[in-house]
Amino acid sequence: MKKAHLLLTFTLFSIWKLCPASEQPSPVLDIRGNVVRAGVDYYILPVIRGMGGGLTVGSTGNRTCPFNVVQEQLEVDDGLPLTFHPVDPKRGVVRVSTDHNIEFSGGLKGNPGRETVSNWFKIEEYEGDYKLVFCPTVCNYCKVVCKDVGVFVEDGQRVLALTDNAPFRVMFKKA
Repeated sequence: MKKAHLLLTFTLFSIWKLCPASEQPSPVLDIRGNVVRAGVDYYILPVIRGMGGGLTVGSTGNRTCPFNVVQEQLEVDDGLPLTFHPVDPKRGVVRVSTDHNIEFSGGLKGNPGRETVSNWFKIEEYEGDYKLVFCPTVCNYCKVVCKDVGVFVEDGQRVLALTDNAPFRVMFKKA
Protein backbone atom coordinates (compact mmCIF):
# COMPACT_ATOMS: atom_id res chain seq x y z
CA MET A 1 0.00 0.00 0.00
CA LYS A 2 2.84 2.38 0.85
CA LYS A 3 4.50 1.62 -2.50
CA ALA A 4 1.26 2.31 -4.39
CA HIS A 5 0.78 5.61 -2.52
CA LEU A 6 4.40 6.61 -3.18
CA LEU A 7 4.09 5.67 -6.87
CA LEU A 8 0.85 7.67 -7.21
CA THR A 9 2.42 10.69 -5.50
CA PHE A 10 5.50 10.51 -7.73
CA THR A 11 3.33 10.15 -10.86
CA LEU A 12 1.18 13.17 -9.94
CA PHE A 13 4.27 15.23 -9.13
CA SER A 14 5.85 14.27 -12.48
CA ILE A 15 2.73 15.24 -14.42
CA TRP A 16 2.51 18.53 -12.52
CA LYS A 17 6.14 19.37 -13.37
CA LEU A 18 5.71 18.44 -17.04
CA CYS A 19 2.48 20.40 -17.45
CA PRO A 20 2.89 23.71 -15.64
CA ALA A 21 -0.18 25.89 -15.31
CA SER A 22 -0.40 28.59 -17.95
CA GLU A 23 0.56 31.86 -16.33
CA GLN A 24 -0.94 35.18 -17.23
CA PRO A 25 1.42 38.10 -17.72
CA SER A 26 1.84 40.36 -14.69
CA PRO A 27 -0.66 43.17 -14.22
CA VAL A 28 0.56 46.71 -14.80
CA LEU A 29 0.57 48.77 -11.59
CA ASP A 30 -0.01 52.50 -11.22
CA ILE A 31 2.07 54.85 -9.06
CA ARG A 32 0.06 53.84 -5.98
CA GLY A 33 0.62 50.14 -6.55
CA ASN A 34 -2.93 49.52 -7.78
CA VAL A 35 -3.72 47.41 -10.83
CA VAL A 36 -4.25 49.48 -14.01
CA ARG A 37 -7.73 48.77 -15.38
CA ALA A 38 -8.99 48.80 -18.96
CA GLY A 39 -11.44 51.58 -19.82
CA VAL A 40 -10.33 53.79 -16.89
CA ASP A 41 -8.57 57.14 -17.43
CA TYR A 42 -4.86 57.34 -16.57
CA TYR A 43 -2.04 59.75 -17.23
CA ILE A 44 1.18 58.39 -18.69
CA LEU A 45 4.02 60.19 -16.95
CA PRO A 46 7.80 60.05 -17.35
CA VAL A 47 9.72 58.19 -14.66
CA ILE A 48 12.73 60.48 -15.08
CA ARG A 49 11.77 63.91 -13.76
CA GLY A 50 12.89 67.26 -15.11
CA MET A 51 12.46 66.37 -18.78
CA GLY A 52 8.84 67.22 -19.50
CA GLY A 53 5.47 66.15 -18.18
CA GLY A 54 2.73 63.74 -19.17
CA LEU A 55 1.58 62.83 -22.65
CA THR A 56 -0.67 64.98 -24.81
CA VAL A 57 -1.22 65.64 -28.50
CA GLY A 58 0.60 68.39 -30.36
CA SER A 59 1.85 69.53 -33.71
CA THR A 60 5.37 70.26 -34.83
CA GLY A 61 6.62 72.49 -37.60
CA ASN A 62 3.97 74.35 -39.62
CA ARG A 63 1.22 71.79 -39.02
CA THR A 64 -1.95 73.04 -37.37
CA CYS A 65 -3.62 69.71 -36.65
CA PRO A 66 -2.08 67.78 -33.73
CA PHE A 67 -0.79 64.60 -35.36
CA ASN A 68 1.91 63.80 -32.81
CA VAL A 69 1.98 62.41 -29.30
CA VAL A 70 4.20 64.75 -27.30
CA GLN A 71 5.21 65.42 -23.73
CA GLU A 72 3.94 68.47 -21.92
CA GLN A 73 6.70 71.06 -21.53
CA LEU A 74 6.36 71.31 -17.74
CA GLU A 75 6.84 68.24 -15.57
CA VAL A 76 4.01 69.40 -13.27
CA ASP A 77 1.53 69.06 -16.16
CA ASP A 78 0.04 65.55 -16.30
CA GLY A 79 -1.10 65.89 -19.92
CA LEU A 80 -4.31 64.37 -21.27
CA PRO A 81 -5.94 61.29 -19.76
CA LEU A 82 -5.70 58.05 -21.72
CA THR A 83 -7.54 54.74 -21.55
CA PHE A 84 -6.28 51.27 -22.35
CA HIS A 85 -8.31 48.83 -24.41
CA PRO A 86 -6.98 45.26 -24.55
CA VAL A 87 -7.59 43.06 -27.59
CA ASP A 88 -10.07 41.04 -25.54
CA PRO A 89 -12.58 43.63 -24.27
CA LYS A 90 -13.69 41.25 -21.51
CA ARG A 91 -10.29 41.57 -19.84
CA GLY A 92 -10.52 44.29 -17.22
CA VAL A 93 -6.88 44.25 -16.13
CA VAL A 94 -4.07 45.79 -18.19
CA ARG A 95 -1.19 43.29 -18.35
CA VAL A 96 2.40 43.53 -19.54
CA SER A 97 3.37 42.01 -22.88
CA THR A 98 -0.18 42.12 -24.25
CA ASP A 99 -1.61 44.27 -27.06
CA HIS A 100 -3.51 47.40 -26.04
CA ASN A 101 -5.08 50.21 -27.96
CA ILE A 102 -4.12 53.37 -26.09
CA GLU A 103 -6.72 56.08 -26.61
CA PHE A 104 -6.63 59.73 -25.57
CA SER A 105 -9.89 60.96 -24.05
CA GLY A 106 -12.09 61.89 -26.98
CA GLY A 107 -10.01 59.80 -29.38
CA LEU A 108 -11.09 56.85 -31.48
CA LYS A 109 -10.23 53.28 -30.66
CA GLY A 110 -9.26 50.89 -33.43
CA ASN A 111 -10.29 47.28 -33.90
CA PRO A 112 -7.58 44.65 -34.38
CA GLY A 113 -6.57 44.25 -38.01
CA ARG A 114 -4.27 45.44 -40.78
CA GLU A 115 -5.91 48.86 -40.98
CA THR A 116 -5.25 49.61 -37.30
CA VAL A 117 -2.04 47.68 -36.63
CA SER A 118 -0.21 50.95 -35.91
CA ASN A 119 -2.62 51.70 -33.03
CA TRP A 120 -1.57 48.76 -30.84
CA PHE A 121 1.15 48.91 -28.21
CA LYS A 122 2.46 46.79 -25.38
CA ILE A 123 3.59 47.81 -21.93
CA GLU A 124 6.75 45.98 -20.92
CA GLU A 125 8.67 45.87 -17.67
CA TYR A 126 12.03 47.58 -18.03
CA GLU A 127 14.65 47.77 -15.27
CA GLY A 128 12.04 48.12 -12.52
CA ASP A 129 9.91 50.55 -14.53
CA TYR A 130 7.67 50.28 -17.59
CA LYS A 131 8.21 51.17 -21.23
CA LEU A 132 5.90 51.33 -24.24
CA VAL A 133 6.70 49.02 -27.13
CA PHE A 134 5.32 48.88 -30.65
CA CYS A 135 5.18 45.19 -31.48
CA PRO A 136 1.56 44.32 -32.20
CA THR A 137 0.43 40.74 -32.58
CA VAL A 138 -3.21 41.59 -33.36
CA CYS A 139 -2.70 40.88 -37.07
CA ASN A 140 -1.36 37.42 -37.84
CA TYR A 141 -0.39 38.21 -41.44
CA CYS A 142 1.03 41.70 -40.87
CA LYS A 143 4.77 42.19 -40.83
CA VAL A 144 5.85 44.75 -38.26
CA VAL A 145 9.22 45.92 -37.03
CA CYS A 146 9.21 45.86 -33.23
CA LYS A 147 10.68 48.91 -31.51
CA ASP A 148 10.59 50.74 -28.21
CA VAL A 149 8.86 54.10 -27.93
CA GLY A 150 11.37 56.87 -27.24
CA VAL A 151 11.42 60.66 -27.07
CA PHE A 152 12.98 62.97 -29.67
CA VAL A 153 13.15 66.77 -29.62
CA GLU A 154 11.67 68.32 -32.77
CA ASP A 155 10.99 72.06 -33.08
CA GLY A 156 11.28 72.41 -29.31
CA GLN A 157 8.71 69.68 -28.65
CA ARG A 158 9.45 66.34 -26.99
CA VAL A 159 7.84 64.00 -29.54
CA LEU A 160 7.25 60.28 -29.02
CA ALA A 161 8.56 58.06 -31.80
CA LEU A 162 9.93 54.57 -32.32
CA THR A 163 13.57 54.06 -31.41
CA ASP A 164 16.39 51.54 -31.24
CA ASN A 165 18.02 53.60 -28.48
CA ALA A 166 16.83 54.54 -25.00
CA PRO A 167 13.17 53.74 -24.36
CA PHE A 168 10.86 56.25 -22.69
CA ARG A 169 10.40 55.02 -19.10
CA VAL A 170 6.83 55.59 -17.98
CA MET A 171 4.53 55.29 -14.99
CA PHE A 172 0.76 55.44 -14.77
CA LYS A 173 -1.34 57.76 -12.60
CA LYS A 174 -5.09 57.35 -12.27
CA ALA A 175 -6.86 60.48 -13.55
